Amino acid sequence: MTNKIPFSPSITSNGLIFLSGQVHLTPEGRLLEGTIEEQTHQVMKNLHRVLGKEGIEFKNVVKATIYLTDMSHYSTVSEIYGSYFQEPYPAREAVCVKELPLGARVEISLIASK
Repeated sequence: MTNKIPFSPSITSNGLIFLSGQVHLTPEGRLLEGTIEEQTHQVMKNLHRVLGKEGIEFKNVVKATIYLTDMSHYSTVSEIYGSYFQEPYPAREAVCVKELPLGARVEISLIASK
């Protein structure tokens, strides 16, 4: 039996690239402690890395979903998230959830176009 989690970081279908949700894991695989600002930047860096492996950038993103465990962080997360994009911004929703994997406070998933 393996401990491998059954998901792909990204998958392409019909010209769209679906990125699995990313949390604030460091390159070493540890959950980044710190401020919500630092954690959100780490999530965006992780998303950028996955986009890069697909040969695309944030400008290719058409849809995003943001998951937060505390909606009081919405404005801060939204501002940081927005700094990675230019108009026209991707369609998006933000959802408050009870908890996220590994105890994360923010998770973001994306859909992009080639």
